[in-house]
Amino acid sequence: MKNPIKILVVSVLALSVSLFVLSIGARISGIYINTTPSLPVGFYQVVDEPIVNGAYVAFCPPQDAVFDMAMDRSYINRGDCPGGYGLLLKRVFAQSGDTVFIDQAGIFVNGEHLPNSAQLTADAEGHALPQYRLNIVLDDAEYLLLSDVNPQSFDARYFGLIARDQIWHVVEPLFIWSY
Repeated sequence: MKNPIKILVVSVLALSVSLFVLSIGARISGIYINTTPSLPVGFYQVVDEPIVNGAYVAFCPPQDAVFDMAMDRSYINRGDCPGGYGLLLKRVFAQSGDTVFIDQAGIFVNGEHLPNSAQLTADAEGHALPQYRLNIVLDDAEYLLLSDVNPQSFDARYFGLIARDQIWHVVEPLFIWSY
């Protein structure tokens, strides 16, 4: 009789290697796998489209103390971006010419309150969250990126605006299984 523990270990190892190879293949073919609750879980494909309000984008976070804290607390993954950060997927909610106001009550774009945008003061572990404040008209190189589906997402309400040169791709859902 075969040892069930050995079978389990070999099965888990084989599955891990398969997923790793699959993720490399997906990345090479321009497909991102989102497993976070910030956007619908699923596969997103790189598309040749402009960055507009409502578009999903993949971006490298800027190297700074807020993203260092986010990585230390596992809000974001490690990856190939400067600072060792992983790429993030978020939705564009404001761009050049839009007026953005951020406070604890949430984010307002051109006077409209965005759903699920109120800032939390602490995360699920009780750690204090940054309390970002902003009142500005965006210029040509600034974007407001966040999640409209997860009120606990680590997004613009905590780190502010993202510069155009941080955005790598526009992506669109290829296959999603949650919303």
